[in-house]
Amino acid sequence: MGLFVPSKRPQHRKFDYQPRFYNPEREQKIRERIRIQSHAASRRRSPIGLVYAIILFIFAVFLYTSLS
Repeated sequence: MGLFVPSKRPQHRKFDYQPRFYNPEREQKIRERIRIQSHAASRRRSPIGLVYAIILFIFAVFLYTSLS
């Protein structure tokens, strides 16, 4: 079995790339804007899941009382 297994496994190539027009201040502003937008989007979720859960719970209670 050892004949078909390579002795040296391939490794990922490592590189150090600096973009030509890198601006750290601009990158920080973009990251901050993305973070703010993601927090704002998570707060605007509609409570439709909660409504479905309440309706399902009421239906289950109704079935339980009608069968007993």
